[in-house]
Amino acid sequence: MKLIIAIVQDDDEVILTEAFKEAKIRATKLSTTGGFLRAGNTTFMIGIDDDKVDNALSIIKECSKRREQFVSMPTNYDVNYDISQTFPVQVEVGGATVFILPVDQFLQF
Repeated sequence: MKLIIAIVQDDDEVILTEAFKEAKIRATKLSTTGGFLRAGNTTFMIGIDDDKVDNALSIIKECSKRREQFVSMPTNYDVNYDISQTFPVQVEVGGATVFILPVDQFLQF
């Protein structure tokens, strides 16, 4: 048995939740924040049998797409105002960060 922890962007949460339901994969969702942009994320925790891990990973990969987004970097007030103006910067967001951990014991009460 494995524990899959998958962190995805909130934009991908609904699609991934539906894909897990269709595949009959049970997952616990946690609202999380972090990363470079401090944007909202969803963390899925999935307890799954070893032989079903590859299927779950393919669903996560298919539903968690990378995309380009423009963001403004925060203004730095510690320097001269002439050089502290910000301009939108294009960054790549999305995708998934996945951890797979061995599970010694799994109980449900």
